[in-house]
Amino acid sequence: MSDQNNNWERGVIEKLAMTAIQEQRRARHWGIFFKTLTFAYLFIILFLAMGWVGMPEKSLGTDKHTALVDMQGVIAPDSQASADNLIPSLQDAFGDKNTQGVILRINSPGGSPVQAGQINDEIRRLRVLYPAIPLYVVVEDICASGGYYVAVAADKIFVDKASLIGVERRLITAGANKGFLDPFSAADPAQQEYAKQMIAEIHQQFIDVVKQGRGKRLKETPDVFSGLIWSGQRGVEMGLADGMGSVESVARDIIKAENIVDFTLEENFADRLAKRFGAGVASAIGFSAQGGASLR
Repeated sequence: MSDQNNNWERGVIEKLAMTAIQEQRRARHWGIFFKTLTFAYLFIILFLAMGWVGMPEKSLGTDKHTALVDMQGVIAPDSQASADNLIPSLQDAFGDKNTQGVILRINSPGGSPVQAGQINDEIRRLRVLYPAIPLYVVVEDICASGGYYVAVAADKIFVDKASLIGVERRLITAGANKGFLDPFSAADPAQQEYAKQMIAEIHQQFIDVVKQGRGKRLKETPDVFSGLIWSGQRGVEMGLADGMGSVESVARDIIKAENIVDFTLEENFADRLAKRFGAGVASAIGFSAQGGASLR
C-alpha cells in the first residue's frame, strides 16, 4: 500500500513538474515572439526614420500644385546640389500630371561648371518636353557662378531685394599636373599662359550661356561679366533677374497654384553613411600610402 502511495505521489509530482515545464516553455516561446515582434516593429520605424527603406510616393491628390525643387549649397558631384540629385528631382517635378509650374529655389555660391552645365542642359530639355509647364527660379541669399549658370535656363528669375547675384567663373583644376601654378613653386610662364587661355575659354562658354538664357532682357555693360556681385534689386535693373518674389508669391501670383509640393531628392541616411564610409576608407588608404612612402 505504501509503494502504491509513493508511486501515486511520484506520478502527481512528475505531472506537475511536466506541466510547469510546459508552461515555462510556452511562456518562453510567447516572450520570444513578442520580443521579436517588438524588435521588428522598432527596426522598421528606425529604417523609415533614417530613410533606409523607400517611403511611399507622395499622395498629391487631384489638385493642381506648384512643384518645388531646392538647390542648396556648393554645386559638386558629392553634394546635395549635384546633377545626380537635381536632375531626377526636376524630372519628377515636371513629370507629375498635377504640376502647374516648377520653382527651382537656389541658394548657392556656385561650384563645378560641369555639374552646373548638366543641370542647365536638363532644364532646357525638360522645358521643350513639357512646353506647358513653366520653370521659375527663386533666389534666396546668393546665386553666383554655377548657381547663376543654372538659373539662366529658367523662364524667369525672381529675387529678394537683398539677394546677391554674381556672374562669374571660378576654376579649380586637378590632374596629372598637380603642381600646376603651385604658389610655392617657381612660376612657369608656359603654364601661366595656358591657364589664361583655359580660363578665358571656359569664361566665354559661361558668358554665351548667360546671353542665351537672358536674351534681350540682359542690359550688358562692361561690369556684367567682370566677377562683381550685385544685390537683387540691382540685378533686376541690369536684367540679370526679372523681378522680386518668393516661393510663395511666385506660386500664388505667377503660377496660380498655391499648393506647393516639394520634389527635392533628399540624401538618405544610408547614402550619407556610405559616403562617409567610403571617404574614411579613401582617407585611410591615402594615409597608409603616405606612411609607406615616408618609410622608403
